[in-house]
Formats: sequence, structure tokens, C-alpha cells
Amino acid sequence: MPSPPAVPPTVTTWRSASARAAAGEAELPSMLTMVRRGMLNRCPNCGEGKVFRGFLKVVPECEVCHAPLGQLRADDAPPYIVIFLTGHILFPPIFWIEKAYEPPMLLQMAVWLPLFAVVCTLLLRPAKGAVVGWMMKLGFADQDSPHSWPADTGTSRDG
Repeated sequence: MPSPPAVPPTVTTWRSASARAAAGEAELPSMLTMVRRGMLNRCPNCGEGKVFRGFLKVVPECEVCHAPLGQLRADDAPPYIVIFLTGHILFPPIFWIEKAYEPPMLLQMAVWLPLFAVVCTLLLRPAKGAVVGWMMKLGFADQDSPHSWPADTGTSRDG
């Protein structure tokens, strides 16, 4: 007995702001939703596709809704956010331990420097995903946006 055809799931397809307005479609999800989806390595638009292909390499487009994630260049924002957060998380214990126990400098460097490296590495990918979601909500992926860049041709600007 043949099974009935499966009903395809409803998927939010990405469209630029002008295309959404012309079609009378609803706005993108809220800023907090898009940032949270990006942090969790999910497409900020549909919440289903992945943002990253490798550790920090953004996919050219979402495999589900075809949002142009590869156009969003997060550049230096994620490292600044990570350094800011890591410093605020780890500096209070560093100062407290220095004041309370006065451990030798070699011990502090052997503990704190690797800890900083590990924490920064763990926070970098969620921070970049959040920035990608934030940029998408701000309209940086819209083709008609003054913020959009031409598609990456693979050539360097440096020659």
C-alpha cells in the first residue's frame, strides 16, 4: 500500500526588505531572535540552516531559506566583543587571587594565559554568529541596501 505524499514543511524564504514590502509579507524576526539564532549556529532568518561551514567560515547562503549569509562580513566586531567579555569575566578572579594569595608570577602566567586563550576560542564562534544575525536584522544582506557589498569574487583587494 503506497504511503500518502508527505506535506512539505513551511519554510521562511529570505527576501530583501523591498521585496518583502512589495509582497506585503511580515517583517523579519525580532533582533533578539536573530542574534540568538546566530549564536546557536542557526540561520537568523529561518532558524533551520547553519551559519558556519567550518569553525568561523560563514556559508555563502542558508541551505533552507537561501538567505545570503556570505555577504555579511563580521570582520573585527566578534574579536572585540570576545576580548571585552573575557576580560570582564576573568579579571575579577585574577585580581582577587593576586590580592588574597599572592601566587608567583610564573604560576599565574601558566594558569591565566591558557585560560584566556581557551575562553576566547570558545566564545568566538557564538559571537560571530550573533554579529551575523545582528547584521542581517539591520539590513546588511539586502541587495538594495546602501550597506551591501558586491559578491565575493575570490580576489583580494590588495592585488
